[in-house]
Amino acid sequence: MRVGILAVQGAFIEHERVLRRLGADAVEIRQRRDFADVDGLILPGGESTAQALLLKKLELFDDVRSAVLDGLPVLATCAGLILLARKLDRDDAVHLGTLPVTVRRNAYGRQLGSFETRSSVGDIADFPLVFIRAPFVTETGPGVDVLASVGGRTVGVRYENQIGLAFHPEMTDDVRVHEMFIRLIRGRLGA
Repeated sequence: MRVGILAVQGAFIEHERVLRRLGADAVEIRQRRDFADVDGLILPGGESTAQALLLKKLELFDDVRSAVLDGLPVLATCAGLILLARKLDRDDAVHLGTLPVTVRRNAYGRQLGSFETRSSVGDIADFPLVFIRAPFVTETGPGVDVLASVGGRTVGVRYENQIGLAFHPEMTDDVRVHEMFIRLIRGRLGA
């Protein structure tokens, strides 16, 4: 199983370490040819605007968007959630636009608004949630399952092949969210 991690900006190394710990082949995607033959994709935290610009500059944007729309499993954390969102709250920008949700950027404030808590994520109980300049989901479209909420705000969703999280599971020692993602990939490979 080859899992690509967008490695143009942001927190990709941490995802890579978790995937390797779980026995998956992690591939850093820095250019178009790196994206060939991946079975899943991770869009990491970082700066969503910079990542979107780099995806376009490196001629990866259309390939990534098409692959996600064609069913490639994707795990998007923080900035990755913003990249996938069909709409941004109080912002006219739309990036990949494959996930039918509206997301509010920096919803918890700047760096000082970063925090940690625990919550369920789908069937995973008591998962550590790390929020760094985090967004949250303000609206979900038809077919979107809410995976996690904190203080009445949606911070994790799943829609078909896409898992979007406002938090950073890669910043913890708990690998259960990445295991959930690997099961999603295996489900597609077995289909």
